[in-house]
Amino acid sequence: MRGVWLAAVLGVQLLCAQLAQAETPKEIRLASEVWPGHTNADGSGLAWDVLRAVFEPVGISLELHSVPYTRSVGLVQRGAADAWVGSYLNEIKDGVFYPHWNYDADHITALGLADAPPVDIRTIGTFRLAWVRGYAYEKYLPNLTRYQEVYRRDGILSMLEMKHVDFYLDARTETQDVLNEADDPSRFRIDALTQLPLYLGFADTPDGHALAQVFDARMEKLVHDGSLRPIYERWQQPYPFDATKQ
Repeated sequence: MRGVWLAAVLGVQLLCAQLAQAETPKEIRLASEVWPGHTNADGSGLAWDVLRAVFEPVGISLELHSVPYTRSVGLVQRGAADAWVGSYLNEIKDGVFYPHWNYDADHITALGLADAPPVDIRTIGTFRLAWVRGYAYEKYLPNLTRYQEVYRRDGILSMLEMKHVDFYLDARTETQDVLNEADDPSRFRIDALTQLPLYLGFADTPDGHALAQVFDARMEKLVHDGSLRPIYERWQQPYPFDATKQ
């Protein structure tokens, strides 16, 4: 009887495993703003390469949607996408959830005039700031009280030159892109502030939860075996997992 019971239990476990596998989507719909070198509209970029390494070897293909950041969040909240790219932890509360693993990290910087006082994470809150709408740096950096959100990056240099704001906050790659548009880049300076892990924000749906489980399991494996490191080297970006998560 014990053998029959054990066989029945194993049979149920196998069936549950098969059902769980059958219920995992074969495609993940990912939405992201276009960040050069990170999530290019043509499907190239560090983030897309990392996510292909995560999902494609287990039979999950990527469907990519390039949209503005706030729209990418809205697509996930409505269930029209399974996850969006480039979120900070717990940035959005409504209709989404976050996995255990991040996939990258933003190196947050301040772009200002060259003759502006030097700033760091402790002093940045004493100045007038600007950043792109939806990035919500006030949730992650201390004592930010005087700030405004902008819809586009192409007016940032003028805002700084006319002293409408003291500093513009963004990831290092984006602040460098803004600075590259200056007629005289020597008039400006970039100061490093901090590093913020980057996450996928998943839809709070059965598909979203199933895909997040796959994501965490695969990231655990890929980080510990080191197979993601060449992707960051290829895109000339810092490897964010040298201090391995427990």
